[in-house]
Amino acid sequence: QVQLVESGGGLVQPVGSLRLSCVASGFTLDAYAIGWFRLALGKELEVVSCISSSIGGTYYTDSVKGRFTISRDNAKNTVYLQMNSLKPEDTAVYYCAAAASSTIVVVTTEFVDYWGKGTLVTVSS
Repeated sequence: QVQLVESGGGLVQPVGSLRLSCVASGFTLDAYAIGWFRLALGKELEVVSCISSSIGGTYYTDSVKGRFTISRDNAKNTVYLQMNSLKPEDTAVYYCAAAASSTIVVVTTEFVDYWGKGTLVTVSS
């Protein structure tokens, strides 16, 4: 069964940290570009960060640059999103998505082959 499963979300105070994980089963991630998206209440789906499959490229939306770091461990079939200095505006459901491509860096929804079900991140004091 092909699936992506996110974990690591939760409640954290402002300026705190969380590390999200996205584990793939039923397929290997090394041929896929991976994107982390988030959906906040009342807002549109936003691409937060992406990592390419093989060329080492990464992308961050401006609001998370310098605070979030995306990485992948192909041996563990896992992609991570380290989130530091969290702000209340980072509160959202975070989804990982996989796009079968060896060239793209930025994952857009039309290229996504698989979606996870999401993990909730709440930043609040």
